[in-house]
Formats: sequence, C-alpha cells, structure tokens
Amino acid sequence: MTPPLRTALLQSSGKLSDVEQNIEILDDASRRAAQAGAGLLIAPEMFLTGYAIGDDVHRLAEPADGPSARRLGAVAARHGIALAYGYPERGTAGETYNAVQLIGPDGLPLANYRKTHLFGDFERAYFTPGETPVVQAELQGLRLGFLICYDVEFPENVRAHAVAGTDLLVVPTAQMQPFEFVAESVVPTRAFESQLYVAYVNRIGTEGEFDFVGLSCLAGPDGIAHARAARGEELLLADADPELLRASRAANPYLADRRPELY
Repeated sequence: MTPPLRTALLQSSGKLSDVEQNIEILDDASRRAAQAGAGLLIAPEMFLTGYAIGDDVHRLAEPADGPSARRLGAVAARHGIALAYGYPERGTAGETYNAVQLIGPDGLPLANYRKTHLFGDFERAYFTPGETPVVQAELQGLRLGFLICYDVEFPENVRAHAVAGTDLLVVPTAQMQPFEFVAESVVPTRAFESQLYVAYVNRIGTEGEFDFVGLSCLAGPDGIAHARAARGEELLLADADPELLRASRAANPYLADRRPELY
C-alpha cells in the first residue's frame, strides 16, 4: 500500500517585495515540516515576492529556472522535502505569469503551472493568463495537480484534474474578504464532487486593498477539511491518504457515473 503523504501548508504572507527574506522563511518552514515527517510543503500564491506589490511584480519576476528556483532547489534537497511555492514567472517574451512551481526532494523541478483564470483588475493588469489547464507531477505514489486561487472556483477546472487522475490538488491562494465561504464551503465541496484531496494554502493580513482571510485547509474526498487553519501565521500538517481516496471513490463513483455526452 502507498503510505499517506504528510503535507505541510504554510499559511503566511512572508515579507512584501523581499525575496531573500521569503526564501529564508521557506527554508525554516521546510526544516520544520521535514522534522514533522512531511514530504511536501506548500506555500501561498505569490509567496516568493508578495501579492499586492504593484510594479514590483514585473521587477521581481524570474524565469522558472531562475536564481530563486535554484536556491529553493538547494533548500528542498537539504531538507529532503518537496516544495511548492507561488511566484511571478517571467516568460520568454517578457510577459509575466502568476505561477506555482514544484521542486522535488532531490532539488530538481517537477512541475510549473501558470494561473489560467485571473481575478480582478489587479491581476489582469499585471499578469498574462496561462493556457495549460492541467499540469501534474508524481510524488510518493500520488499524482499531484496544480491550480491557483480563483482557478479552483471553476468546477470544470477541478473536474478536468479528476478525469486526468489527480489525487492531490495543490492550490496556493490569495483569498481575501468577503469571500471566506470559498475556503469554508467551496473547497471541501470541490474535493467531494471530484473525489480528490485539495490543499488550499492562503495568505494572511492586509496588503494594499486586500485583506486575506487565512483559513487554509486540506480537504478530503469525503468533503471534510481534515486540517483547518485559523487566520494567523501557521504551519498546518495533514495527511493525504491513498486508502481514503480508494474507499471514497468506490463509495462515490461520480467519475464512473458521468454522462459527458449529455453536458
């Protein structure tokens, strides 16, 4: 049997526009998570630089294989833990994407996903939307998939991952007021209706016009938040259990019972 993947959710906003400090925070969180037995650490949307940082989004953007990625590869390898973090990615034509990168426990990159559904005027002003809906990677016997924040609010996105075999959906987020119900209700519903785990990892505090709500969670295919943060800084630990996935999918065969020809 495949053992559960202990997953660490870093609920934090780091320090705005300070990449060096945020790498140090990820280093410390990786150490603590690994010591607690975690095989995966997930940080929020745009954690590397901060979210509401205006033109610094473009100034601090880096290629997927840029210097910060290489440094975080060393962090992951040093602690023997996979690391998923949000950052602004500079494209080959100078465009900027809101992205999440997964680095394996050996320090090598495993996946990079660009947010496909941009939220509000702020994101549309600074980012180019991604065009690849399903990005996946294998980790410790589970198939990981990636979305970012607003992406998960579209049921089609999550169902596409379910159809593609995603077991654990990694969702760095910057969820703000007054949308607490997304973290509290929508995310567990998405996990249940598509029969997968959803790791929803949020920012906290106030940045410009945004007031982030925390409430990070690991929601299971049973529709239950198996771990739930409050609204402050927190390193949350929970297990993504393949046996629960198997049993829940057998009891709730939504994918097998679909009739896509009618939709």
